Amino acid sequence: MDELVDRALDAVGPRLKGLRLRRETTLTALAEQTGISVSTLSRLEAGLRRPTLEQLLPLARVHGVTLDELVDAPPTGDPRIHLRPLACEDGSTVLPLTRRPGGIQAYKFVLPAGRDDAEPDLRSHEGFDWAYVLNGRLRLVLGEHDLILDAGEAAEFDTRTPHWFGATSAGPVEFLSLVGRQGERAHVRVAARRDTTGVSGPDGR
Repeated sequence: MDELVDRALDAVGPRLKGLRLRRETTLTALAEQTGISVSTLSRLEAGLRRPTLEQLLPLARVHGVTLDELVDAPPTGDPRIHLRPLACEDGSTVLPLTRRPGGIQAYKFVLPAGRDDAEPDLRSHEGFDWAYVLNGRLRLVLGEHDLILDAGEAAEFDTRTPHWFGATSAGPVEFLSLVGRQGERAHVRVAARRDTTGVSGPDGR
């Protein structure tokens, strides 16, 4: 299985370059759309660097493809619905739950236990995110806010705000994420409970 995942990740570079050339987009324009530097994009397309999950998500959105189409991940899980989990080098797993390109995309993330003093690598890009914690505790760093979301809590925010997701030392965390273009928000609305960043509990308060 690890060998199949390695082959899938190694093939991402040429696929990224082909998608960009078909859209007649420059590396500079793509960097502005995704928040990923030109040098990193160039290395990804050349196969000199393996993409991270944080890089694949905005790239798939900008190119108008689903994540599993972008990485061509090996099929696993229930063959009746062809779920294709993608295992990342940091031990996390992402499972795309939608297959159509464009619009709001749904994903399930499983992050391994982390360190409470982990230094977040904040990213920003065009779009909107709604996250709901299924199990465990999720650390969300959003701009100047450093939040802990427990199972049953949700957050929604503009992804132009620098952000980062991680697990705590308490154990792994599973959460759902709905990611859409700017202005396309989840139909489920949440009201702030802890502060104004859009975090709520199971009762929506």
